[in-house]
Amino acid sequence: MDTSQTYTLILTLSFAFAAGLVGCFALMKRMLLASDVLSHLALPGLGLAFLFKLNPLIGGATTLLLGTLLVWQLQKKTGLAADASIGVVFAMALAIGAAFTPSEDLVEALFGAYPKLSLFGLLIGLAAVTGVILAILRFKDRLTLTVFSPELAAATGLNVGRLELYYLLVFSVTILIGLRFMGALLSSALIIMPAATARQVTNRLSHFITVSMAVSAVSVLAGSLLNTFVFRSSTAGPAIVVISAFFFGLSLLKRTT
Repeated sequence: MDTSQTYTLILTLSFAFAAGLVGCFALMKRMLLASDVLSHLALPGLGLAFLFKLNPLIGGATTLLLGTLLVWQLQKKTGLAADASIGVVFAMALAIGAAFTPSEDLVEALFGAYPKLSLFGLLIGLAAVTGVILAILRFKDRLTLTVFSPELAAATGLNVGRLELYYLLVFSVTILIGLRFMGALLSSALIIMPAATARQVTNRLSHFITVSMAVSAVSVLAGSLLNTFVFRSSTAGPAIVVISAFFFGLSLLKRTT
């Protein structure tokens, strides 16, 4: 493994920790499926970036941010639930993305690649991961309160709408970090599966977060090894998801025993 691949693995592991943490609150807010849809909002930007030979992350970030703000506005103005708002935007984003993405780049846009990463790229990615983790830890108590008692949260003076926007933005940044090596289809998998796995094995919030982050990180390590020695694909994303799904299966077995 050369230096750039080591940088990519380090960033992927860091993304795993952030995704495991964000996924816990997505599950409690009943937004796990919404995370899968939200990742597709980057597809139009990826398609346009590939079409015009631009940096894919810049294109993906642009449409992901615009889509996130659109979802938030739909929730505020129409009263739609998060999943309904995201579903409306998702159909539009998927159609535009599929239409604009060149066929030779479609697989990379959907499933990611294993890009060569510079030290500067690693540092930028680690800064984004650190920002995500610190933001979630800062708002953890307020997010928990809005999950279990939004009326009490509003009564205490908490701006629930603004907090929802902050969470959606952090959510989107997490997806963006994993976009290049997991793709638009799989970047949400490490938000969904480890949190769902952790929920099967513990009911305590602190343990829930710890298990989710651990399962996410181990899935990345084991999936990368599986891809290197077995699948030998240009991206480790599918192998990582296979391992994560395996852990979820084990958690179901534990739940039934």
